[in-house]
Amino acid sequence: MNAYPGTVDRPLTHDPQKQAPMTSSTSEPSGSATPDVTTIGANASRQNRTREMQLIPEALARAHMHERLREADSERRAQRLATARRMQRRAERASLRARRALAMAVMQ
Repeated sequence: MNAYPGTVDRPLTHDPQKQAPMTSSTSEPSGSATPDVTTIGANASRQNRTREMQLIPEALARAHMHERLREADSERRAQRLATARRMQRRAERASLRARRALAMAVMQ
């Protein structure tokens, strides 16, 4: 079982001093080419995670929602325009029928 709760993506705390130090893998041979990661290096790398980096997914979600709202608004405007044109044609046909009826009444 993991001795340190939390993951790299979702750490238990965002304070680098309270996070567990990064250590090399136990499956890695002791004489490997990669140097051991020290606590100082781990804290420095954790401090490189800036607020902007952490807020990127939120900013992407906000931009996505803004785009969806804009599309929905555009679709609503198009629907209103189509409905208005349909009603205008219906009113014009009713007006023509009324004119014809009046002309027929006057002719008789």
